[in-house]
Amino acid sequence: MADLLEQGAQFLDDQRHAHMTRTVVYHRSALSVEVSATIGQTTFEQADEFGGIQRLESRDYLIRTADLVLDTELVLPAAGDRIHETSGASVFVYEVMAPGGEPPFRYSDPYRKALRIHTKHVATEAA
Repeated sequence: MADLLEQGAQFLDDQRHAHMTRTVVYHRSALSVEVSATIGQTTFEQADEFGGIQRLESRDYLIRTADLVLDTELVLPAAGDRIHETSGASVFVYEVMAPGGEPPFRYSDPYRKALRIHTKHVATEAA
């Protein structure tokens, strides 16, 4: 019998991919791939050395797991990879990372069809 929840999750991911994405370039060293990504954010809370709570926001990119292929190999995001997002005359560069020992990505659904990649803005370049 078909898993109706998985079918529903696939339908929603197809709709997100078709209607809520923009093209970005994912880089690892000299390798890169254009992928369609949905922009999001995650707020992390982390205690500082004085017991205060620091709130940090990351810019997240939701992409299909199957689309992250570098040099014919399916890969998972790694800290230090970069995402280039062009907007008008600027290219915004985001580095894959997460604060406080958190992983730099997580699966966005229980079926591992989409990745939520946590990043931080590190540079702006001319397009």
